[in-house]
Amino acid sequence: MANNITQPENELFENIRALITAARQQVVRTINTTMVITYFHIGRTIIEYNQDGKSRADYAAETLKNVSEKLSEEFGRGFSTTNLEYMRNFYSIYKDRISQTMSGESQKRVSPKSQTVSGKFVGRYASDQNVPFQLSWSHYVKLLGMEDEDERNFYEVEAVNQRWSVRELNRQTNAALYQRLALSRDKDQVKALSREGEIIQSPQDVVKDPLVLEFLGLKEHASFSESDLEAAIINKLQEFMLELGKGFSFVGRQVRLSIENDHFYTDLVFYNRFLRCHVLIDLKIGKLTHQDLGQMQMYVNFYDRVVKIEGENPTIGIVLCREKNDGVVKFTLPEDNEQIFASKYKLFLPTKEEFKKQLESFGN
Repeated sequence: MANNITQPENELFENIRALITAARQQVVRTINTTMVITYFHIGRTIIEYNQDGKSRADYAAETLKNVSEKLSEEFGRGFSTTNLEYMRNFYSIYKDRISQTMSGESQKRVSPKSQTVSGKFVGRYASDQNVPFQLSWSHYVKLLGMEDEDERNFYEVEAVNQRWSVRELNRQTNAALYQRLALSRDKDQVKALSREGEIIQSPQDVVKDPLVLEFLGLKEHASFSESDLEAAIINKLQEFMLELGKGFSFVGRQVRLSIENDHFYTDLVFYNRFLRCHVLIDLKIGKLTHQDLGQMQMYVNFYDRVVKIEGENPTIGIVLCREKNDGVVKFTLPEDNEQIFASKYKLFLPTKEEFKKQLESFGN
């Protein structure tokens, strides 16, 4: 019977299907938000209990263990001692935010001295567009492990704005995205990262140095060609675009540029909707040379004079190489250059501690 459905009936089916799918997604979001807010209040309750007298504080660890066992017996998984400690830390870190977000009426409904969670409060925030917690509990567990407040705030903003899965959040933190972006910005811009996440306003904002491509699965010291690197990127295009940053859409590979009777090929062409311009990428498996930069300059000039349309901004060119000499870049390109960039790529996840040390010395 289903195969004999008419076009009007199929349209009716699709409309109903869309409503059911949207409703299920909303239910999942509501359940997730309610759970996270409940965990927040469990953390508050634990802290208030421990603060109520020295004797309770002295036996806090034993108390959590006993309570964990009873909660697990009644409610099942999710209430281990470790998870209860996460909830306690969750409240400690985020209590100021929820105080600022709550209205005066909600603050009265759930006063700091309250011993129970208000169901009305949880329900209100589960459907509120300004809900203070927009990620899953697994996201917050990852964020709780970050000691630096600015770093933690940055990853939370990006996870919300970019709709990162927990897996992608793990990948971006392991790849030291915050530290890499912070190294290319002044102190005020670093603070802006923690408040607003990655903002694309200038050509420099789309350039990461280095670019981390561990997801390609290529070995650091293996022998491969530029075409192998390009093919690996195409096979993992979604991951590559996530590593590039915000606003990128794929235009093509080996895009031909014809100048009289000569033909040249740009390895990868993207478009960035925030900057409203094309972004050309040339791949080099060896050390960057001034000829590589000169070639990219020609590609950029061609796009600016032939491809770019009215209302678009100047083309950006990035030479992605395994090694680069900053001196060669400096003296090959004009001092006011804002179009041609060189960036290294790494085929392994960097050590975050190295980036942190660079960032600390940068701050001094």
